[in-house]
Amino acid sequence: MRIHLRTAGLLTTVQDLGRFGYAHVGMSPAGAADARSFRLANLLVGNDENAPALEMTLLGATLEFESSACISVTGAKVSGEPGIPMWQAVQVPAGSVLNCGTLSDGARSYLAVQGGFKVEKEIHSASTDLGAGIGGLGGRALRNGDALETEDVKRGSTRTLRPGFRGLGHGNDPVRVTTGVQWEWFAEEMQKSFLSATYMVSQQSNRAGLRLSGKEIFPRNHSQLLTEGVPLGAIQIPPNGHPIILFVDQQTTGGYPKIANVIAADLHRIGQLRPDDPVHFELVGIEQAVTLLRAQEKMLREAFLP
Repeated sequence: MRIHLRTAGLLTTVQDLGRFGYAHVGMSPAGAADARSFRLANLLVGNDENAPALEMTLLGATLEFESSACISVTGAKVSGEPGIPMWQAVQVPAGSVLNCGTLSDGARSYLAVQGGFKVEKEIHSASTDLGAGIGGLGGRALRNGDALETEDVKRGSTRTLRPGFRGLGHGNDPVRVTTGVQWEWFAEEMQKSFLSATYMVSQQSNRAGLRLSGKEIFPRNHSQLLTEGVPLGAIQIPPNGHPIILFVDQQTTGGYPKIANVIAADLHRIGQLRPDDPVHFELVGIEQAVTLLRAQEKMLREAFLP
């Protein structure tokens, strides 16, 4: 089956959960910016959670379905016509045109189709890496007029989320972080300022990193840091003092001190931050970060009705 993109939206790409294990050769993980919503989209239609799906940013695509299909849309709420039920498997008749419209309450929505999209894996992943130009459809963002094939699939078992499932949730809760490698480079006053400040997501933000405006943070001195590997979610402090959260399309090395690192359980929340959204941080220990990740995985396993 083919799905045609009448309009591609602002930034629509094919993603899976990412391309891990290649930082040593300078390759970012790429993958879904909100892996939690991505996984749920696939599981709702009976796919493996890593099946290729569409990630839409701020303005969604308009899609035309040649044949009937079972789809789900998760993440930020879509506003197009006809109204699209969120967080559930939906049967779409042949010939249907789905306009996802403007996204609200978050930055990214995910559209999964039963069977997954048929794209070639490159370096063990279907994820689009815009910087490297690999994965997805020709390593690029989708364009008006593109057509995507779906994998042939026998009618599979869809799933239903338990009543009361909160969708994105979290509201204004702080993003939880652990101390970064260079945490001790910053005086106690600066550490407290970083944790008490409310930052705003800059317009100059993308999948590679989110620049934050607000309280300036500076290390005790301006000693040069040798370039070193940087993990996903690292919060760097460049010379201007405005933090940068490194994200899924990040560079794999950097020379700015890292004051903190977003915990794995909160990375999906970074993927839903929009320009001008407020963000503030809460420090947790490694042990607590592991406990929170285990709790999130337990929640995902138990999110569906039997």
